[in-house]
Amino acid sequence: MRNLVRATWLGVLTAIVFLGTAGGSAVAWEPTKPVEFIAPAGVGGGADVMSRWIAAFLAKEKMAPQPFVVVNKAGGAGAEGFTYVKGKQGDPHTILITLSSLFTTPLAVGIPFNWRDLTPVARLALDEFVLWVHEETPYRSAGEYLKAVKAKPGEFKMAGTGTAQEDQIITIQLEQAAGVKFTYVPFKGGGEVCKNLAGKHVDSTVNNPAECVGLWKGGKVRPLGVFDTERMVYPDWKDIPTMREAGYNVNYLMLRGIFTTPGVSKEVQDYYVGLFNRVTETAEWKKYIEDNGLKAAFLTGAEYVKWLGEAENLHKDLMKKGGLIK
Repeated sequence: MRNLVRATWLGVLTAIVFLGTAGGSAVAWEPTKPVEFIAPAGVGGGADVMSRWIAAFLAKEKMAPQPFVVVNKAGGAGAEGFTYVKGKQGDPHTILITLSSLFTTPLAVGIPFNWRDLTPVARLALDEFVLWVHEETPYRSAGEYLKAVKAKPGEFKMAGTGTAQEDQIITIQLEQAAGVKFTYVPFKGGGEVCKNLAGKHVDSTVNNPAECVGLWKGGKVRPLGVFDTERMVYPDWKDIPTMREAGYNVNYLMLRGIFTTPGVSKEVQDYYVGLFNRVTETAEWKKYIEDNGLKAAFLTGAEYVKWLGEAENLHKDLMKKGGLIK
């Protein structure tokens, strides 16, 4: 009888453990203190805008047990943020939102950092670039504007975020494709770039949609062309022609992805993968990417790692062709 009772209790305990494990609640990791959400870019830029939207959305929907606190570390074209997260070895309460400076900054500046130093979580989306001019200028197409630039080499100012970063890469590509010459003016962040265009301190920019959409809707700036192989599909953006349509074969998309610190456990990585997967499946996220002209492109695991390697090689090639690195 004693053996029978013992066997029965063992069976019950086994079932409890199994059910707890299957449900994921008994063993799954989740944050036990606020998560530091590092944005390696300035306030008002695309990465900053997205990270703050995500942090607010997670709090509003109670999707995480702890708040996500956005911290801007933009120094050295993002080098400050990258090296900070790299130095938080094994810390599960720090994550990083990345842009393509993840590749360009180490190549240009020579910092002891590579994206492989971190733990990949997910590619959330790909961000577009748009050629913008001030609303009061006479230019109604990319062709009209670039014809004016060509007539006065070096006199037109193209503003962008940082030096040897995405904006300058696109500017150089455009110069090569159109046979023009800009004076490139770097700023700390995309929000500052578009504000300077609205203030008529520069002649054009290649801002991300999210960085200029408010000033566009406010009648301060005008989009002339999108640097993609196809037009954006969303109602507010679909009428902007591609630069290829205008006769300039220049296209570029920016990473919007998430990493966490090196050396974290598989459980930590899986938690963040699952969390951001749930975010990107919501109607609110889909509206956010439509409003801000982003391209839905969620990716995780081995496919994400493979894409990162290919993107790194692409940026090396583009920077070499543009004379930004040897």
